[in-house]
Amino acid sequence: MVSLVRAVAVLAMSCLATALPHLEKRACAVINPTAKPNMASGYTALVVMKGLKTPREMIFDQLGQLLVVEQGGGGVRLIKLTDNGGTDVCVASSKTLINDATLNHGLELTADGKTLFVSSQQSVFAFPYDAAAGTVGTKKAVITGMGISFAYHTTRTLRIPKTKPDVLLVQVGSSGNIDSPTTGIDSGRSQTRIFNIASLLTTPVVFAQGGDVLGWGLRNSVGWGEDPTTGGIWSVENSADDIKKGGKDVHTNNPAEELNYHGLVNDTTGAQYKANYGYPSCFAVWEPSSFGSSSTKVGTQLSIDGSVGASTDADCAKKYAPRLVFPAHTAPLDIKFKKDGSAAYITFHGSWFVPCPLSFSLSSPSPFILSSPFTKGPNTTLLTPTRNRSPPDGYRLSRIAFKDGQPVEPSTSTTAAVNIMQNGNLGGCPNSCFRPTGMAWDSKDRLFMTSDTTGEIFIIGGA
Repeated sequence: MVSLVRAVAVLAMSCLATALPHLEKRACAVINPTAKPNMASGYTALVVMKGLKTPREMIFDQLGQLLVVEQGGGGVRLIKLTDNGGTDVCVASSKTLINDATLNHGLELTADGKTLFVSSQQSVFAFPYDAAAGTVGTKKAVITGMGISFAYHTTRTLRIPKTKPDVLLVQVGSSGNIDSPTTGIDSGRSQTRIFNIASLLTTPVVFAQGGDVLGWGLRNSVGWGEDPTTGGIWSVENSADDIKKGGKDVHTNNPAEELNYHGLVNDTTGAQYKANYGYPSCFAVWEPSSFGSSSTKVGTQLSIDGSVGASTDADCAKKYAPRLVFPAHTAPLDIKFKKDGSAAYITFHGSWFVPCPLSFSLSSPSPFILSSPFTKGPNTTLLTPTRNRSPPDGYRLSRIAFKDGQPVEPSTSTTAAVNIMQNGNLGGCPNSCFRPTGMAWDSKDRLFMTSDTTGEIFIIGGA
């Protein structure tokens, strides 16, 4: 009996350790988060680093060093980590790798680890990269012509598919809420193009005049990911603000943010290749009751007041539909798949709030520049306080279950995104909240995540 009691006690302690991974003894110093996250059962989030200048995209190089774009004028930072196992990870050293304040989001390494791609609003640059030395060579602009007249969507996401490592995917969003010229595939906006890397390194191109269009009609698909089990390419879409349908304001809970499927990069005959996903003509539904029709379902694409290029809902039914949708204005910014393809994690940056005073700078790598007191310059405009959604929503990290290369939930689901990390008080967002932004897996399959507004990097236990 005593042996049985001891065995039960040992089992109970083992279960407790599994359920409460934050109790593990740490060699690294504990860094308190700016905003304490609420975690789902089995998950933890620990701060690895603070004090970064608006960290966005991250990647690990072949030596396990972390590269991070600092959108707030910091360029690209190289971080060496001390790894004590599990989530006990901290910074050994960090330094500025690329001192360029125009770099604002995109970051990617070639398969051999020797060429680093970064992006500004206007260009994609390539740098020779030496991981062992922690240095870069001479910068070369390889894609240009991505600047826009109005600094609306200024980031340019970069991805190199594992299944086709000789190409670079480059994303450009819209130049406004409803960008009418993007009804044409040659606009060079609201689309993602595929470029041959070897060709780029020898002969630079203008974005709209080079490469092949993978998908278009994508308002601002900042997050791009690849299912490692199938090679399928996925994106997450930031949809429109302030929409009306038949004169009725439906913007609080519509249109939906989207998860879109783009097939395989090398499948040029597939239905998804060069598919149009609807923008600026068609928008997906999140809350059907807003439209007053029993036939309208979650995920249905509809025209709205102000739609261009498609005048009816019937026209929208011909566009390539999202595979899943998410609540309006939650702003998904990245998607990363588990190695076994069983799940994808999505960062929801959250609905936006423009405070006052605020200057909107056309020359800034990050369009929203707080100034107090406000001084209007030649390239700035004063904006009034406003939100695209009230109450705020988003500000979380979520998990989508996948099986056989597709989400488990149907396209009409409103429960596919399971929240694993979220802010406790959305009413205080964005000012008092972390804002999930970019993610990266290390060689031990541990998930790291940036929060741009709080300047933090987290390691997520249990992912």
